[in-house]
Order: sequence, then C-alpha cells, then structure tokens
Amino acid sequence: MKRRIAVVVTARPSYARIKTALSAMEANPGIEMSLVVAASALLERYGNASSVIEKDGFRIASRVFMLLEGETPQTSAVTTGLGIVELATVFENLAPDLVVTIGDRFETLATATTAAFMNIPLAHVQGGEVTGSVDEKVRHAVTKLADLHLVATQRARERVIRLGEDPGRVFVTGCPSIDLAAEAVRDGANVFDPFAFGVGPTLDLSGPYLVVMQHPVTTEHAKARDQALESLYAVRELGLPALWFWPNPDAGSDGTSKAIRWFREHEAPPNIHFFRNFPPLAFLRILNRASCVIGNSSVAIRECAFMGIPAVNIGTRQQGRERGSNVLDVSHDRGAIEEAARSQIGHGRYPSDPIYGDGKAGEKIADILAEVPLDIGKRLPY
Repeated sequence: MKRRIAVVVTARPSYARIKTALSAMEANPGIEMSLVVAASALLERYGNASSVIEKDGFRIASRVFMLLEGETPQTSAVTTGLGIVELATVFENLAPDLVVTIGDRFETLATATTAAFMNIPLAHVQGGEVTGSVDEKVRHAVTKLADLHLVATQRARERVIRLGEDPGRVFVTGCPSIDLAAEAVRDGANVFDPFAFGVGPTLDLSGPYLVVMQHPVTTEHAKARDQALESLYAVRELGLPALWFWPNPDAGSDGTSKAIRWFREHEAPPNIHFFRNFPPLAFLRILNRASCVIGNSSVAIRECAFMGIPAVNIGTRQQGRERGSNVLDVSHDRGAIEEAARSQIGHGRYPSDPIYGDGKAGEKIADILAEVPLDIGKRLPY
C-alpha cells in the first residue's frame, strides 16, 4: 500500500528547496503525494509560485489562503493562527500518513503545530541550522514538533540530536536545492529571457553582472527600508548590470518594498532591473553566470557555495549559518557593500564546496519518506 504524504509549500523559496524531492516522491512507487500550496506562494505580489509549480507539472491538491498582508510581527502571528485553522481542514480531508514541512518560515510553524495536534507524523526538512532573526526560534520549535528530521549537513544533525531528538530519526540528506544547482552547472544553457518579466531597463548580460536578493530581518523590521536603501545605492554605484529580486513576506517586507519603489521612481537606476520571481531552474542558470550575488538570502550560502559564485552577505539574517569560502560578510553600509562586491568580483569563481549536499538529496529524501517506520511517540532520549 502506498504511503500518503502531504507536502506543504508556503513560499517561493520553499518550493525551490523541495522541487527535486517532489519529483522523486512522484516517481517513487511507494508514495502517493498530495501537494498543498499556501500563504505567499499563492500571491502575485510575491511571484505567484503556484503558477510555476503547475507549469513544472505538479498537481496542487489544495490551496490555502492564509497570509494576512501588512508584513509586521502582528500579521505574521495572525497568519500562523489562520494557517492552523485552514490546514486542519485540509489534513482532515487529505488524511495523510505523513506531513512534510520545509525550512524555518513562520508559516512552517502552522504546518507543524497542526500535524502534531492531529496525531499525524511530521517530517521536517532543513532543521538544525543556525541563523539570525525569528527563524532560529521557529526552526528549533518545528524540530521539537517533528517526528522525522531530514537535515542538510552533519553539523545540523548534531544540533538536532542535542535538542533531544532520537539519533535514529535524524538523516543527513543534503539540501534538495543543491540538486537543481548541480543541474544548472551541468547544463549552463539559458533559454530563459529574464527581461520578459519585471520592471526596469533591459540589460546586457553578456559580460559581468550581479544578482541581488535582500529580505527584511524580522528582529530589525523597523530598519528594513533604510537597510535596503544602503544596498540600492551600493549596487547603483557598482555600475554593473544587476538583477534585483523582490523580498519575501517577512515582517519588514513593506519597508524593503517601499525602498525599492522609491529608488526606482526617484533615482531611476540605469543598471538595475527588478523581478518578482523566476522558475527555480531558470533562476539558477542565470545565477550560475553571475559575477557576484549580493544581499542576505541563503541562496548565497547554499547554492552559491556549490556553484562557486562569489557572495556578499549583508547584515545578521544569515548569522551563524555554515558557509563556504565564497562568502564575505558586511554590515548595512553602502561603502562596505561596494568595497566587498568589488573584491569578490575581482576574485572570480571559487572552488565548488559541497557543504550543503552532492546533488542527490531529492532521491534520498523520497526513499527515506517511503520506507522509514512512522511513529508519533516522542520522549527525550536521555
């Protein structure tokens, strides 16, 4: 009998993180997968990841509209509550044997809480990592609610075990997004026209160019606008073509978005084009040819380490996360950002670092989910 697995995707980055595992689950004869798409993954202003998901050939079993807009700590809390209400009905209807949740976003906590109270075994992908902001609390809270842990690195596994989890339930799989990065490196051909999307000038990408991804820091949400402006001015001064991607819907996102809109309207930067979303593989193919990635996205830490792309990591959002030699850390200061970026561009490619996986995480995850015994009983093992 096939194991019924419900996978909940709540944001654009979550889909990119789990895409290859979804394909592997669909191909696994022991799994019947139901894909639940929720929160910002359904909204146009955040790139409408659901349309990309369907174009990639996945069938969406249920859509959960739960995101209260406003991008404040209060709306994040309300969204989490709404998610519990809505997901309880979804899980009752789907009757899964196992629920899968990804990462450390606040919506992830709604998935984990609902599954736990409904006595449905929960698998958590990418636990045990260390970062700044409220993500740290959410990630470890989900670890304690989860029954099965699929982590990206050995150090992450050690942390999950030190949180009191059974070592026999913690598996090092690598990060599924590295699977896509490996594919982008193998097949560097880019048939995707980025300038059919977004706003701003059409740029020449035949030479060096930048990719920028900057999100708000939830514990510094009141500073989001000023922090984004420092990066905007630095990227303009660098003068290279830059592809700038919209922030995610964390607390402070409204400030980051307002900074982008103000800068676009009042400064009219000739070298920056702004985007909401790309299909994951198309994005990684474009990223693979970039001279440097700037911002505070975990893409700079994970995928760029594997691809050897120089990265400038700004501020505290990724503080404490394991990283390779490709990353330079700077503060939210335009001069420091510009100086670090010029240094990284001059350095050129770094050696590939498999710190987050070898490109086979999706298959490993699907095999574990299909075969591992399920159990909702949990006690501290010491």
